Amino acid sequence: MYPLHREREQPIFSARAHVFQIDPATKRNWLPASKHAVTVSFFYDASRNVYRIISVGGTKAIINSTITPNMTFTKTSQKFGQWADSRANTVYGLGFSTEQQLQQFAEQFKEVKEAARLAREKSQERFELANTALNIAAPQGLSEDRHSPPLLTVNGPGEEKLFRSKSAEVELTVEKERVKKMLSEGSMCEINLEAELFTLQDSNAKLVAALQEANGSVDQWKKQLAEYQEETDRLRDQVAELESQLGHPAAGQPGKEELTRSLEELEALLSAKDQEIHNLQSKKTDVGELEKEKEEAVQRLQDVERRNTELEDRVQSAEKTLASNREDQEQVEVEVRRIIEVLDVKIGDLSSLRESLAKLVDM
Repeated sequence: MYPLHREREQPIFSARAHVFQIDPATKRNWLPASKHAVTVSFFYDASRNVYRIISVGGTKAIINSTITPNMTFTKTSQKFGQWADSRANTVYGLGFSTEQQLQQFAEQFKEVKEAARLAREKSQERFELANTALNIAAPQGLSEDRHSPPLLTVNGPGEEKLFRSKSAEVELTVEKERVKKMLSEGSMCEINLEAELFTLQDSNAKLVAALQEANGSVDQWKKQLAEYQEETDRLRDQVAELESQLGHPAAGQPGKEELTRSLEELEALLSAKDQEIHNLQSKKTDVGELEKEKEEAVQRLQDVERRNTELEDRVQSAEKTLASNREDQEQVEVEVRRIIEVLDVKIGDLSSLRESLAKLVDM
């Protein structure tokens, strides 16, 4: 079953991105669907003539979206894009590491959307032709009992009238409904099997990579362990030799105290080597914990980058608003200066008028 499935559905384009889904409660916030960047691929199903976007994270399919001509991929920022899937009743969002990757994915989405439109038109034409052929060939495909309903004789001999029994039409309708139900159940089973297959393939790839890494680490640890064991054996031989020398001291050899001190140093060195071997054996667990901490740190870094992008957009918007307010303020200042100049002129005219009035009063 699996080999036939792989021959039928083939990847067209793949990219690495962080997957998000819209919060079903608020319809505003994004919820991360993957802890780290995953592979998002376009697939073409030749047998069903459909295009899909599929992404598997861990042991489950986090994206299984069938592309329709009504879908639209929207770039909301330099590295983020989204599209709505009415069948899944959700909105998917993808965060890319570069603007170029986002552009490539958007172009591929546009091409696949156009191909899906052409495929739907061809499928509709084939469906109409198939229905026409089915309506023509249906009576021939029925059994002889269904095709030839019972004949009824009315008004005596010589005046026979043939009436088609309704039982054949009822049985034909029931048969069609049963076939439709079987096809629907088969499609659902096929979709479930496909999702399970993608999950198994992703898990298998991860297990193979982990096994290769573990084999490389095990080989390295085995080599170091063999070296330490050789060193341990050599030290033990030296200890045995010193013990024999202590039991039978010869002329010109070091004193008993010096040999005892050397023996204690060698035993301490042997204990240190044993501790190093124990540390190497426990390294595997430490590596797993470090890998987990690394993934959490990467996730936090990505969240910070996404928030930084949003803050940059807000800052740019605020700068545009501030520039607009500055232009308005400058226009108001120019208008105020003009009014002040007019007032100065009026005040000068009033002063001249007062002087003239004063001269008239004096006269």
